Amino acid sequence: MSKASQPELKKFMDKKLFVHLQGGRKVSGVLRGYDLFLNLVLDDSTEETVAAQKHPIGTVVIRGNSVTSMETLESTR
Repeated sequence: MSKASQPELKKFMDKKLFVHLQGGRKVSGVLRGYDLFLNLVLDDSTEETVAAQKHPIGTVVIRGNSVTSMETLESTR
């Protein structure tokens, strides 16, 4: 069995991300950390509801198995 490799997220550290989660939830925030399982720590986070309202939720830990997609809201250069 091969060894699992770290996700390539270093270039997204301290950048604002928009994360789509299972169940249709959407969260945006600044990436502060991650691990081998794609668990994420987002700071200054907000959750976007179906009615396009945004609710501040602060610092959150998101389990990697609930992430369906991610996109950056800032340049990564």
